[in-house]
Amino acid sequence: MTQAILVLEDGRTFNGRAYGATGSTFGELVFATGMTGYQETLTDPSYAGQIVVQTAPHIGNTGVNARDEESDKIWVAGYVVRDPSRVVSNFRADHSLDDELKKFNIVSISGLDTRALTIHLRSAGSMRAGIFSGESAEAEPEELVELVRQTSKMKGLSLSDVVSTEEPYTVAAQGERVGKVSIVDLGIKRSTIEHMVARGLEVEVFPAKVSADTLFASNPDAVFFSNGPGDPEASGAQVEVLREVLNNQIPFFGICFGNQLLGRALGFETYKLTFGHRGINQPVLDRTTGKVEVTAHNHGFAVKVDGGPEVQSPAGFGRVLVSHVSLNDNVVEGLECLDIPAFSVQYHPEAAAGPHDSNYLFDRLVEVIKTNKAAK
Repeated sequence: MTQAILVLEDGRTFNGRAYGATGSTFGELVFATGMTGYQETLTDPSYAGQIVVQTAPHIGNTGVNARDEESDKIWVAGYVVRDPSRVVSNFRADHSLDDELKKFNIVSISGLDTRALTIHLRSAGSMRAGIFSGESAEAEPEELVELVRQTSKMKGLSLSDVVSTEEPYTVAAQGERVGKVSIVDLGIKRSTIEHMVARGLEVEVFPAKVSADTLFASNPDAVFFSNGPGDPEASGAQVEVLREVLNNQIPFFGICFGNQLLGRALGFETYKLTFGHRGINQPVLDRTTGKVEVTAHNHGFAVKVDGGPEVQSPAGFGRVLVSHVSLNDNVVEGLECLDIPAFSVQYHPEAAAGPHDSNYLFDRLVEVIKTNKAAK
């Protein structure tokens, strides 16, 4: 059994066994609390640049299959689990998780105390880390810590270009066509597109660096900014494009990173959370309905709004309602513009692994499009 070691930038180390590919890898160490949906986590582009710790102890028992992939590859920088399943026991499985990690050369580690690791991250915060196995693990721990500290921090890092599509593409609406949505791909998941086309929306997906003129030339009924990795402060170009969308009164919907960019376009600041929200069991209050939703999250940054729940946009876009809020820590989880047709949520209503409490937000997008078209 090949030995491996997880090294944190604060000097803490955890010994374990090599899992997946052997070698070394670096990234921001974060934990995800979902008990299911590990394949959706691994293939979510929003996890680019991050080493993900699964708090659920038993991982890999259902294997992996092509249908549950959220993109064409595994995006995590590394993977940490306690007890990888020794067998695959699901009729939908194509092959094992271990084989999939090796296929995409994802250096991972197993057999360590993920509970102690998670408690440490909740106290100290997410931080840079490295996984070392095989020959790379033979160096002295002090040397490995220094290698970790030489890597880039997530704050200030722009990763949207890394995960975005290189060329535009179109997906036809299913059934009766309701309208067209131009999507800025900042790390979009397949399930987002599936939800839109299933509701009669044709989508045209553009690279992260698309200009406002190109978006407008596609004659959209709405513009959508997807989820994605990185620091929203490093995405000034996308914020300027979004402001042009808002100025032209084109309906806008944003998810996750798209919520953070809407916040910045409206003139609010964003900030880095201590350890973020990642998992499929996060409680969120929808202030517009009074309902509490169980939601899927993957974000390390959030929008800062002082006062409220209704405030004025510092950038001059009128009234803004903090429409959704986390019941764990009061983090802003949604924004709704009251004077222009724009709204967003910080979480993932498209969550393929569940829960599905928030699927209605795609219906809300359809209604906004219909209302805006009727008003013309």
